Amino acid sequence: MARMLNDAAPRKRLRDLGVTIGRMPTGTHNAITDVAGVRVGHATIVSGDGPLHVGEGPVRTGVTVILPHEGDIGVEPLFAGSHVLNGNGEMTGLLWIKESGMLTSPIAITNTHSVGVVRDALIAYEAQRLRRPELFWSLPVVAETYDGWLNDINGMHVKTEHVWAALDAAADGPVAEGCVGGGTGMICHEFKGGIGTSSRVVSGADGGSTVGVLVQANYGARHLLRIDGVPVGELIPCSQVPGFREERARIAQREPGDGSIIIVVATDAPLLPHQCERLAQRATIGLARVGGIGANSSGDIFLAFATGNRGLPGAEDAAAEIATCRMIANDRMTPLFEACAEATEEAILNALCMATTTAGIDGRTMHALPLDWVREVCAT
Repeated sequence: MARMLNDAAPRKRLRDLGVTIGRMPTGTHNAITDVAGVRVGHATIVSGDGPLHVGEGPVRTGVTVILPHEGDIGVEPLFAGSHVLNGNGEMTGLLWIKESGMLTSPIAITNTHSVGVVRDALIAYEAQRLRRPELFWSLPVVAETYDGWLNDINGMHVKTEHVWAALDAAADGPVAEGCVGGGTGMICHEFKGGIGTSSRVVSGADGGSTVGVLVQANYGARHLLRIDGVPVGELIPCSQVPGFREERARIAQREPGDGSIIIVVATDAPLLPHQCERLAQRATIGLARVGGIGANSSGDIFLAFATGNRGLPGAEDAAAEIATCRMIANDRMTPLFEACAEATEEAILNALCMATTTAGIDGRTMHALPLDWVREVCAT
């Protein structure tokens, strides 16, 4: 039976629709900021309507930043590790993280053609705003997904001031989701996508650690979408809620590809770099549960960092010779893996649930996931 599409309905997070993912409890805010010290900031850039005029708009883009702790990450690094499911994308700084096991910068997420300016802006902020004119070395972490279907991506609208504004606005507590920051122009499973977050708290018997996840979701075909195992994508055909794959294929005269997803995992568990890498891998499980397959044209890049070994010496600490750290026994990692998988799955779904219908260049419109349908077929 055909149903009316109500794009004006208020947006709600997945749990507010009565849908619970997994068995583990969430943190206070069900967000990456439930890991103590982690802060998130956005700068959202929206202007113009109608036909595309490169350099003028329409603009539907932005930048999202994650500050890994309340101190200066350049002075006090954290152990980190990464995983790449499919590499048609970019996250700068990964070579040094792989080599050293250290995260030494904030993490920024933006659109594909703004990686360079965001990277430079992070360095400038560190040298100028943090009053470190002696800064001699920095390899910032900046990741991207492509928003050129809705946004004037070649107009280079993300500027240094936007990155600095996101850094200055970074805060703990609830995190804005959906069409904000780097997620402003993103698409997920042929619905409007964007930023999403979630968290899980491991039981006290298993260490009591918190795992938080933030995603920038911009990937996936409609028919693959699953919500708590329900094939929602197959139940909402493009004839009822328009998608974009067929239109994009017609315009490009070739088969449509899939976009990308960036997943950032934070935990307060005391993990070593190789354990962070193992944790980052488990984001793949949550992505797969929603319907991500690591398509050939997709950049699926995941980063995990751990705050459980604060006080590690930085590059400028010439006096440091030996650093003492802790680690969870490898046979106690499984609960963290489960927490990462659950939080990743829910973070992606929160991005879909909180995103709003968006019109971009040339009037192209991406519709929001209809929440009444989700409540009807998934809520228990």
